[in-house]
Amino acid sequence: MTDEQPKRVFAPDFLTELFRNPLDPGYADAAARKAVEGEPTGTRKWLSSGVATVTLIALGFLFVVAYQQTVADEPARTTARAALIEQVQNRRDETVELQAKADQLGDDVAGLRERELGGATAARLRDLEAATGLAPVKGSGARIRLADGPTPINAVTGERNTTARVKDTDLQLATNALWSLGAEAITINGQRLTATSTIRQAGEAILVDFQPVTTPYEVIAIGPDHLAGDFRDGFAGEFFKELVRQYGMSFEASDAHDVTLPAATELKLRVASPSPSASASISSSASISGSVSSSPSEGGR
Repeated sequence: MTDEQPKRVFAPDFLTELFRNPLDPGYADAAARKAVEGEPTGTRKWLSSGVATVTLIALGFLFVVAYQQTVADEPARTTARAALIEQVQNRRDETVELQAKADQLGDDVAGLRERELGGATAARLRDLEAATGLAPVKGSGARIRLADGPTPINAVTGERNTTARVKDTDLQLATNALWSLGAEAITINGQRLTATSTIRQAGEAILVDFQPVTTPYEVIAIGPDHLAGDFRDGFAGEFFKELVRQYGMSFEASDAHDVTLPAATELKLRVASPSPSASASISSSASISGSVSSSPSEGGR
């Protein structure tokens, strides 16, 4: 008598069994039964045909009901959509009218101010408005252009590589460098920067004073004649050149001649105090709602 161990038998895994027996046993049994009994005849055949016919009629009825319901609801949806489009258009027209009225009132205020203040005071006020960004300015300076590099998509995960995209910190670096090099006024894609401006990232969008800007980003600054060259050769320029070499981003710094930068949106001031040189007619005890900040724009770090 030998002490042989019983042979261990492993059941085949699911994939092996699937490839070995691809046909469901139920189908095999039905085929075998059909081969023995033949095609259904008589009552069985009539019942099978009847069930199939009833099923098709029921499906057709359901399709007809669904189609009629869809057609019946279409006028209501079309009417609602047309009403919404009309409301949107009306609001746009009202916005245009209000903006035109605001511009007209602004011109009236400016005319009254010029007449009441006199030449020297009005000129000084215009200079202050230009310096703070509340008035359009014209001059020469630098034009900095930044654009996103390639954004490849991972073929497996579908995720986009955004390493080569321009970030809010890049625009902050550019504007800070221009301010430090003597820029007097700066815009980003037409948005004028002021002492209270912000440059922030919101998802994949960049907001300048809560207004979205998109690539390519054009930063225009009015300042010294050598502003573009100083920027290109400075720390910011070298940083952007490195981004171009590593990630394929686009960077260009060139001179800008006779450019006009628009005024910024009116500042919302909260606290203010009278200037020591203010007119004696203003009472020292008066309080004014507003605030003037002389700090650099937050268009930087």
